[in-house]
Amino acid sequence: MEIKIMFNTITLFAPQLVLAFFASQLLSTGAFAKKNISIGVRNFSIFVLLGYSLIGFVLGQPTGTAFKGALIIDNFSHYMNLIIGLSAAAALALSKSFFQIEKLDRFEFSILVLYCTLGMSIMVSANTLLALYIGIEMQSLALYVMAAFNRDSLRSSEAGLKYFVLGALSSGLLLYGASLIYGFTGSIEFTQISEVVSSGASPGVIAGMVFLLCGLAFKISAAPFHMWTPDVYEGAPTPVTAFFASVPKFAAMALIARLLVGPFEGIVSQWQQVIVIFSVLSMFIGAIGALVQVNIKRLMAYSSIANMGFALVALSAGTETGVKGMLIFMSIYVVSVIGIFACILQMRIRDGMVENINDLAGLSRTNRSLAVVLTIFMFSIMGIPPLLGFFGKFFAFIPAIDAGMVWLVVLALIASVIGAFYYLRLVKIIWGDESEHDFVEAPKTLRGIALISSLLVFPVLILPLVSIPTQSLISRAASSLF
Repeated sequence: MEIKIMFNTITLFAPQLVLAFFASQLLSTGAFAKKNISIGVRNFSIFVLLGYSLIGFVLGQPTGTAFKGALIIDNFSHYMNLIIGLSAAAALALSKSFFQIEKLDRFEFSILVLYCTLGMSIMVSANTLLALYIGIEMQSLALYVMAAFNRDSLRSSEAGLKYFVLGALSSGLLLYGASLIYGFTGSIEFTQISEVVSSGASPGVIAGMVFLLCGLAFKISAAPFHMWTPDVYEGAPTPVTAFFASVPKFAAMALIARLLVGPFEGIVSQWQQVIVIFSVLSMFIGAIGALVQVNIKRLMAYSSIANMGFALVALSAGTETGVKGMLIFMSIYVVSVIGIFACILQMRIRDGMVENINDLAGLSRTNRSLAVVLTIFMFSIMGIPPLLGFFGKFFAFIPAIDAGMVWLVVLALIASVIGAFYYLRLVKIIWGDESEHDFVEAPKTLRGIALISSLLVFPVLILPLVSIPTQSLISRAASSLF
């Protein structure tokens, strides 16, 4: 019987076990290697991440629980693993030329991405409070080191320290919330917590839930727990910022969705209020804060804060359609962010990386193809039809309208209009201002990722190939939580 259970666990958790095995092997190989093997480790890590994202589908998308119910493998976690693996591979590919030019090309970065991905995989499959915490901490410990990866840079060291200190605070909130929930329900398992909560939640459980959500709000940089985001995004190496802005946010948002419609399904009216507050604050603090930014990465930080607010609009509905809308929005957001950072990493001048918005002046004259691609991304993330960014917001807002929260959607539209200003300002600088710099020719990898990402936000081009199968996967993922 035990052998059967062990075999079942190995089958269900095969992608994560493969990821953990190769991450450990690559770490051992790199530690004892007599020469720099960072390029080989990176290339193999990308291959491992691609395999990790697809192995669940090769095995027929098995479902069930692993490690005596601590982790749950369902259609939701399969879809999360697919997007997390592909996005992490793309983010790792973005880092190649940057780290080589900046002389930061060390094999440890690829290992950190693998361990971070493993942590995120545990997060989205968590079925107990303990598994939830282990996944978050595995992810966070890797991210702390990645933020301070450039040890010779004061800004990078500052970013890592700030992220670590505030991350420790969020972990404290998580643990305090988990302890309250355990104390008042007598269990750390989501199914048992759900049964207790459905029969009547005590104030202690609700307080624990609020602390838990506050800790997770830090992970998605939702206001008012967003303070770390601009400084960390600015100080961290640009490929690290690209990773921060996309994959971990997607995993944390998925975990929030699993929590809200799982153990806390019986107290929708209570958690709905918390999510709505986070959503409104994030949308307006992100949109207004971005208006005064001159640094590109700080601008993207505030943009990400606002976009997390839009994703929370969908979740606030508390329905299957709401979860589906959130998944669609976040999937499109991840593609757009990776594409934008692929463009940013291409914009290198002879003095170094482009950092300020004004450095983009006249990009349309010096590199028209890059200007077109970046403009497409700006219009997409702004929500201009017929680009996928428009459909992302459409699917995020419709569930809130169906749930009777028209006022929240009106606020989201106002925040979108405010946000359109700083996106249009970038477009104006790219196409309207005179060029001040000659840009260095970008590597083919960056150009390829930017081009593929820009094609993905065109529904007319990509709809028959990607959008319809993806919507089917998303529908199955959302329905598996209910």
